[in-house]
Amino acid sequence: MEFSQGLISAAYILAALLFIFSLSGLSKQQTAETGNWYGIVGMTIALIATIADPRVDNVWIILVTMLIGAAIGLQLAKKVEMTQMPELVAILHSFVGLAAVLVGFNSYFEMDHSAMANFTDSQQMATNIHLVEVFLGVFIGAVTFTGSIVAFGKLRGIINSAALMLPHRHKLNLAAGVISFVLMVLFVQQGGGDSLLYLMALIAFVFGWHLVASIGGADMPVVVSMLNSYSGWAAAAAGFMLNNDLLIVTGALVGSSGAILSYIMCKAMNRSFISVIAGGFGTDVVIDTDTDYGDHVEINAEAVADMLNGAKSVIITPGYGMAVAQAQYPVYKLTQTLKDKGVDVRFAIHPVAGRLPGHMNVLLAEAKVPYDIVLGMEEINDDFPETDVVLVIGANDTVNPAAAEDPTSPIAGMPVLEVWKAKNVVVFKRSMATGYAGVQNPLFFKDNTQMLFGDAKDSVEEIFKAL
Repeated sequence: MEFSQGLISAAYILAALLFIFSLSGLSKQQTAETGNWYGIVGMTIALIATIADPRVDNVWIILVTMLIGAAIGLQLAKKVEMTQMPELVAILHSFVGLAAVLVGFNSYFEMDHSAMANFTDSQQMATNIHLVEVFLGVFIGAVTFTGSIVAFGKLRGIINSAALMLPHRHKLNLAAGVISFVLMVLFVQQGGGDSLLYLMALIAFVFGWHLVASIGGADMPVVVSMLNSYSGWAAAAAGFMLNNDLLIVTGALVGSSGAILSYIMCKAMNRSFISVIAGGFGTDVVIDTDTDYGDHVEINAEAVADMLNGAKSVIITPGYGMAVAQAQYPVYKLTQTLKDKGVDVRFAIHPVAGRLPGHMNVLLAEAKVPYDIVLGMEEINDDFPETDVVLVIGANDTVNPAAAEDPTSPIAGMPVLEVWKAKNVVVFKRSMATGYAGVQNPLFFKDNTQMLFGDAKDSVEEIFKAL
């Protein structure tokens, strides 16, 4: 069955509208599931319309390839925990980047370079525009590909989370950008050039690697969001090369929404958005590993239960450790028990931790924690001084007082949950290991802080039993 070009265009418009509805739905927890369904339906329509396009050949090869990819994707997706979603997102961005690179090279090699000498002015202009599309598509795709792999490695723990501090790292990034721009000008002026395209691709691969490697692990949530934007623009560039309007629109939606989210997260972390794009946050700092913070004090579950029984107000601050331990369900049971005892219990969510890497809001909603007691940092930070007990469950950098007190810290200036201002703080951790930023947390050594070591889920369940 062959579809008309008009019907294909109508399907593209419908798919684009559904993608817009999807983004709108994903903006709120209450409508996130509906937003996902809009996206699924939109992508289904887009795939069918693309395959049915009269200009598409070798449909059976495409279908077989899609089935193989879908089978692999489903098997891998079944094994992915919620806590591994940032890793999945990062590696999927690399696929988009690589696809843009391959589309760019294919589009370039399909050009009839021998006929360029006889082109009219309008044909030459169109060719030059296409060459720019190819160049930018390959460049953005290559940067996205290697950058996403590095982000995946840092989130996975197979690459050191500390920022790579090469000498003159910002100058190296600038040089890569300037050289790539010069190569693009030469590429267009000469009507192409295999060596120029290959050289640029090599520079872009290295540039993407260095761009993300030079950013510390504490800032990976922003990086993943930034790469989401890059992958969108890479997809849009591929759409221009393929003359596919839907891919252009979808890529632009993803690219712009990713950039907006990156901006919001940068603002929440007191980071410069331009600095993110440039591959580094603020000024270079030296991590101090020699400071003696004193000794930490340990506590057991029974003592924590006694502390909670005597409390009137409790704030729970979840972090990535809670997500890893999947402690959200016993945390909810603990919350209900305390509320039944008349204790005012609320949750404090850092704006970044609420999105990545732990998806705290999602995890708490999954455990049926009411929305009205889950508050953002801006809403609850002023309440810590009047709070009897704060339970920090698996959080680290987002509750680090060094951000507010130490101007030399790599996380200096980042807004954090000021839990140390409460009367008592209990920190749930497996060990005294540092967080994503790779720096020590002075909170662990304060006089009003006690450490409860072990698996967060087991610890919460023990406290629940002791209440």
